[in-house]
Amino acid sequence: MSALMQACDEYLALRRAMGFKLRRPGRMLPDLVAHLESVGLEAITTSAALEWAMRPAEHPQECAARLSIARGFARYLRALDGISEVPPTDLLPSGRRRLSPHLYSDQDIAALMAATTTIYSPFRAATHRTLIGLLAVTGMRIGEAIALDQGDVDFVAGCLTVRAGKWGAARELPLHDTTRDALGEYRQLRDRRWPTPKSLAFFVSMRGTRLLSGHVREAFRDLRQHAGLTAAPGDRAPRIHDIRHSFAVATLIDWYRADADVAALLPRLSSYLGHAAPEATYYYLQATPDLLALAAERLQRIEERS
Repeated sequence: MSALMQACDEYLALRRAMGFKLRRPGRMLPDLVAHLESVGLEAITTSAALEWAMRPAEHPQECAARLSIARGFARYLRALDGISEVPPTDLLPSGRRRLSPHLYSDQDIAALMAATTTIYSPFRAATHRTLIGLLAVTGMRIGEAIALDQGDVDFVAGCLTVRAGKWGAARELPLHDTTRDALGEYRQLRDRRWPTPKSLAFFVSMRGTRLLSGHVREAFRDLRQHAGLTAAPGDRAPRIHDIRHSFAVATLIDWYRADADVAALLPRLSSYLGHAAPEATYYYLQATPDLLALAAERLQRIEERS
């Protein structure tokens, strides 16, 4: 193994130890190292990184993303060798803007769950219907939900344990009785179909194995189409991850309507969602008309009392 490839492995290992999953960098950085070695370089240069990032037929935004990945590795290398060049941040402007998430209404979620009747297999339909319902009432990440094991759902205590959270942190989520009952119905259906489990997973595929994220997202796109959920002009299509955004915003709206101390409760929402700090939760709080109206009404009452 070359010194450059060894440095690449060590960089990825270090970042992953800090909690970063680095799926794309893990695939792309070895390719960058191979490119550098093919042109006889033992360190990163701006021109070589730019040449690697600007592959033919790549979209400009993708080129900028590739260069950003190279930039992080270059900073690490420069601290080691003192000669690697760190490409400037404005060399390939990405032109990216944050697209607003789709905020699902209760009717949207009901339509998605109803659309599962179009799935040819009753068991597969039940799997996706229960999964969507769980995401809607807990705000879990899709990866956390499909990583649940059977023992992670405590039907007696009425809670579930998320063990595959971001940064590796586990957390417990209380379940409403209706959610516990829906999970219990799915458990009975699953156990009848697979009396001898092939997997410890709570949600299983038609083959009895743990669900794959890519397959779940593909099924969700079909359900979204059957439910008639489309993107507004200029927005991206509704995603399964947007259910998490919807949960966060709906929670705030409920707190405002209950005249609760939102600022004091926000750390609880942050912990519930599995965020390290409330700052990370702000990303999910889309300014909807309902939320803005409630916040403005709260502010007006405060000003009237002062």
